[in-house]
Amino acid sequence: MTNNPNVSETKIRVRYQETDQMGVVYHANYLTWFEVGRTEWIRSFGITYQQLEEKGLLLPVVDIHCKYMHPAKYDDEVIVRTSIDDFSGGKIVFRYEVVHPEKEIVLSEGSSVHLWVNKEMKRVNLKRVYPEFYELLHQIFSVERG
Repeated sequence: MTNNPNVSETKIRVRYQETDQMGVVYHANYLTWFEVGRTEWIRSFGITYQQLEEKGLLLPVVDIHCKYMHPAKYDDEVIVRTSIDDFSGGKIVFRYEVVHPEKEIVLSEGSSVHLWVNKEMKRVNLKRVYPEFYELLHQIFSVERG
């Protein structure tokens, strides 16, 4: 468990369908887990993706990276730790760490870059479109950077 209030921890139990013929989690599933972590991170601050969309905001992925260190296997419980790595009114970068809590090892780590856009996929400035959420994220990011 992390003691950092700006890091969201989401538990996931590996389902059989997420594994490949070798009995380990198929690599693309980690990206889905990143999305779950990101969604729960936002929710932990009292905002849902649905509320963002109702404000006319979308948050598409424009770049994503994942480094695999150790495999997860069927029925393992893993934790996705999600935090902000970079933030501005035009973009946000999330950092992820997938850990196996029983073995106390990092299974994978990664990041994703997202742009704030409207429903027409045109870039918007979050500070102008949703100033309350911008201020919340700015405060969180400022605390992270100390």
